[in-house]
Amino acid sequence: MKNLLKILSLLTIAGFILTACEGPMGPQGPAGTNGTNGTNGTNGKDGVDANETCKLCHNKTTVEAVAIEFEHSLHATGEAFERGTSNSCAPCHSQKGFLNVVSKSTPATFTGPDGSGKYTNDYIAEASVLALPGPISCFTCHSSLHTTYAGTEFSPLATTAAVKMTMWGAAKEINFTKTTGNLCAKCHQPRPVTAASGNVIDYAKLVSEPTATYALSTLGYRTGVHYGAQGAMAAGTGGIEFTGTAYTQSEHVAKASCDMCHMATPSGLAGGHSFSSVGNFNGCATSGCHSSTTSAKDLYTSAKTDINTLLTSLEDEINAISPANGDILQVEDDGTYHGYLSIYDPNSNPDGNYKNPGSTSSWTQAQKDINTAKPAMVLTNAQFGAILNYQLVYRGGGAGVHNKPYMKTLLENTLAAI
Repeated sequence: MKNLLKILSLLTIAGFILTACEGPMGPQGPAGTNGTNGTNGTNGKDGVDANETCKLCHNKTTVEAVAIEFEHSLHATGEAFERGTSNSCAPCHSQKGFLNVVSKSTPATFTGPDGSGKYTNDYIAEASVLALPGPISCFTCHSSLHTTYAGTEFSPLATTAAVKMTMWGAAKEINFTKTTGNLCAKCHQPRPVTAASGNVIDYAKLVSEPTATYALSTLGYRTGVHYGAQGAMAAGTGGIEFTGTAYTQSEHVAKASCDMCHMATPSGLAGGHSFSSVGNFNGCATSGCHSSTTSAKDLYTSAKTDINTLLTSLEDEINAISPANGDILQVEDDGTYHGYLSIYDPNSNPDGNYKNPGSTSSWTQAQKDINTAKPAMVLTNAQFGAILNYQLVYRGGGAGVHNKPYMKTLLENTLAAI
């Protein structure tokens, strides 16, 4: 203990000695020469004006307003972005997948046959973008954002090129005169209907051989063109065009674009980056196509009535193909039809009226027994083509407003064909 006290005492004394060695502070020296002012950055990232450049876009009337509108869009809330991890779904169901097929100019073709007679869909996203695909955002369409940090970098858009249709294996294309619509059509295009080989079916035979029996091995509950039919119907292309009345186009194809109506001056929760046009006719009038919002609304109401009447007639004709066995189309919970086929599937459609002709190897024996007891769905080529046209028009949205002349003729000629 005594030794410890001695050590502590020595350390304390040493501290006092060291402190005492420092003398009083001297007078302050003269101020140095001022440095030169920083140079304003030319790219918005360097210099004192960077924050001011950000404010060109990040303010209440530009990006902040857009963000609020986007929160109410189906692109922000309604898309199944988990499908972005599938290479065939990612081109439309993820930002990285979309930008991947755009940057690589991925073709909408099918390659084959290989040694086993199989074909491969070329329109897929690369594996490198599938792990963290990401939902649609500002950068999906405005792919140049935050490259120069200038107020003009909202353009160019990610793509405005003509869209080779994957439904047709690139044999047809969607190309609006006002090419901004092509950006939307890149995703809002129908999905291909494929045969057992994996190749696109021969749509021409649905018209040229109307009474032949359609090959049923590939039919299932979800067989069809998916939900992206808007671009094709608006552009007036891609339908199963049965002969009859000559096909004509709406003036929208040449004079309008998707953004003119779907991104019009907002009214309520429609317009702007909500991408909704429900009840908002501002774009119809400001585009120069219509004299007023009232006249545009009247034309919309008339088109909706005409197209829905024809859709209902086609729906009835399709469901009457095999009256003893029940509807061909699957009825939804609300009593409507969306174009799905009433084919049994224990997981996705347990209420289906008809036998599933596909593989049932993964099903339980009870499920196989249920399927075996159901009648087969027998369709002619023309009848299957009619189902595809029903899907195209119904899922094309707008109830005819996008391109009433084309959709009306498509339905009338289809009704005559079956």
